[in-house]
Amino acid sequence: MKTLRKVLDQLLHVLAGVSFLAMVVLTCWQVITRYLLKNPSTWSEELVSYLFAWASLFGASLVTGERGHMNIPILVDRMKPNLQKFFNIFAEIVAFAFSAIILVYGGIQISQLAMGQMTSSLGVAVGVFYVALPVCGILNMIYTILNIIDICKTEQTDKEAV
Repeated sequence: MKTLRKVLDQLLHVLAGVSFLAMVVLTCWQVITRYLLKNPSTWSEELVSYLFAWASLFGASLVTGERGHMNIPILVDRMKPNLQKFFNIFAEIVAFAFSAIILVYGGIQISQLAMGQMTSSLGVAVGVFYVALPVCGILNMIYTILNIIDICKTEQTDKEAV
């Protein structure tokens, strides 16, 4: 399980980093073409906005893997260990459900719906860019399963230490 998590983490770091680097390069290109060449690039601004969405989704998946999603630790930390475990697993189940319903199911629906629409500057189907939603949803689901396994293992390790 640690190997899978490590591979996913490295993959997402690379994808998010490449997306960010491409955004910087394309934004610089946009500035150069607009102000120096007086002939603005029509496609770079549009691609930057799509890359921003992809990088945000990749980052959200990384946060899910680190169990950094929204929670209220001040309440859970004051509970008994069994209740802490329950609420930590419950939070992962909620994140799993959100990823399955909104990102995967909804992402597939919107991707299919948008395949008939073309971007104005790039000439690519909009649905291609929406594919990031179900991809990151699946990654989130994998991470939540790994997180639940880790939560259960941590509890077992704590019992063995006592």
